[in-house]
Amino acid sequence: MSLSSQSHKSTAKIIILVLYYSRHGSTRKLAELIAQGIDATPGCEARLRTVPAVSAVTEATEATIPTEGAPYVELEDLEECAGLALGSPTRFGNMASALKYFWDGTTAQWLGGALAGKPGCVFTSTGSLHGGQETTLMSMMTPMLHHGMLVMGLPYTLPELMTTSSGGTPYGASHWSGMNGSHPISAESRTLAIAQGKRLAETARKLQAV
Repeated sequence: MSLSSQSHKSTAKIIILVLYYSRHGSTRKLAELIAQGIDATPGCEARLRTVPAVSAVTEATEATIPTEGAPYVELEDLEECAGLALGSPTRFGNMASALKYFWDGTTAQWLGGALAGKPGCVFTSTGSLHGGQETTLMSMMTPMLHHGMLVMGLPYTLPELMTTSSGGTPYGASHWSGMNGSHPISAESRTLAIAQGKRLAETARKLQAV
């Protein structure tokens, strides 16, 4: 290997994928905070991606490029990332159908082990305080475990987990947005989301030996 190749390898940043679905913007805000924590980690770079909505009308289609927010995810993003943060609003205690639909199309990546051994974490936003945050987080862990990922939560060494009254769980960052999405992200939830991004990035970096 040439000196220039070694230099490029040592300076190249590893990609951490932040994949989310957001209907009213709250989950997107959490994703951006997690990305902030990733970008603050030396040698790491966040790649924000979303998924198109799923319609009950079979003729309905989404535009190829979203009108706002992150670009749509591609299967290659799973192969190129060194870690994954996965986020969704809750749908009756479960991940949104748009995100589930995306995972249902990742059989080739599952067979090829594209995500095996990579660290992952989850995050969510709910309209009501007890609206299924923890079950939604756990529903997102299921496909990650099937893909062979190393699923991470948030440790109680973060004091905000003990003081928060608006979101934040040991399973992953969360936010109580209110029924109309009007509740701002609290200081505790903000801190926990950024910390989760940093923890994911630092773990991916260690596993990559960067």
